[in-house]
Amino acid sequence: MSKLDELWQERITKRCPVQYLAGSTPWRNLSLKVNSAVLIPRPETEYIIDLALLAIQESPRAHLNLGHWVDLGTGSGAIALGLAQVLSSTTVHGVDCSNKALKIAQENAQEWGFSNKIKFYQGSWWSPLTELKGKVSGMVSNPPYIPTNAIAELETEVRQHEPHLALDGGEEGLEHISHLIKTAPDYLVSGGVWLIEMMAGQGEKVREMLEKEGSYQQIKIFQDLAGIERFARAYRR
Repeated sequence: MSKLDELWQERITKRCPVQYLAGSTPWRNLSLKVNSAVLIPRPETEYIIDLALLAIQESPRAHLNLGHWVDLGTGSGAIALGLAQVLSSTTVHGVDCSNKALKIAQENAQEWGFSNKIKFYQGSWWSPLTELKGKVSGMVSNPPYIPTNAIAELETEVRQHEPHLALDGGEEGLEHISHLIKTAPDYLVSGGVWLIEMMAGQGEKVREMLEKEGSYQQIKIFQDLAGIERFARAYRR
């Protein structure tokens, strides 16, 4: 049996995602290495890079395009690389709790010439970045946001092959988003950007959580290109 036949059989019998079989996936204008240690970067997530630029343009605070930006839960490094491409004067910091994911992210950064511009750290959310408290211009994250009970209902390609660590958002899907809302104010500069991806239907709850926390202003929910409320943005007071 040829290698192509073997891959086709794995696709048919195990429903393994084509991206994992190919070992790469397109994202924005990049081709990123992926394997089962990382979530496959989705096309809808590409828009988060444009929203980061929009946040800088709409902010009254100068120089948000400088300093430090972070990608929390970096996975394949897709968002970190996207930020590094468009924010030429910043240092990007990518954090993930999985060493296997970080290996892929580092390989992608090296492949596209961003090894000197992106720093990667192993750890949970902000924990490796204590030296950046009060210094971060922007935080971008695509955190796990699927409710635990809903994972069993996902299509086979996702449920059986993609890392549950990158999917499971707790009972209501908001566990990690809530953590980022509570912890980010310690790290963001005044006027700094807080920007995440979320699941359809979570927008109003995320808005309420941001408002209740009290450290954010100019909270806004953005739709993806399919018209689904997909992103939440706020500025640190």
